[in-house]
Amino acid sequence: MGVSPVYTVRVAEDPADREACFAVRKEVFVAEQGVAEDIEYDAYDAVAVHVLAVREDGVPLGTGRLLHGEAAVAKTGGDPAVGSLGRLAVSRAARGLGVGAALVRAIEDAARARGLTAVDLHAQTHALGFYERLGYEVYGPEFPDAGIPHRAMRRAL
Repeated sequence: MGVSPVYTVRVAEDPADREACFAVRKEVFVAEQGVAEDIEYDAYDAVAVHVLAVREDGVPLGTGRLLHGEAAVAKTGGDPAVGSLGRLAVSRAARGLGVGAALVRAIEDAARARGLTAVDLHAQTHALGFYERLGYEVYGPEFPDAGIPHRAMRRAL
């Protein structure tokens, strides 16, 4: 039985970290899922808290972002105490190692640190079970985003 690679999850603080986040998103959303690059990256990237999972040798494994305050209001039903988790992506080679769950927990920690009381997200429908195992609950109807079916979910912190 092989040994799982050791990784750390941290807030992306510098330009190199942010570029690593964008590289993982490009691999997963643009290359794998066919999301148009011009909608994958948006104005929210400049104000979001980005988190990054990195293997011990420096290879980026996953990323996600937290929107809060004014940036999140349109995505969370207008409640300024609710953050918006988005752009969660784990590279194909790192799936099944717990990276996604570690990223979600890091985003929740960042939300708590900003005084938020809940986190909303828009999950691709194939990922609903993943988020449900982490305590998120579905609400509202299914809707398309970038041509992919999604459902809104929320978890109180």
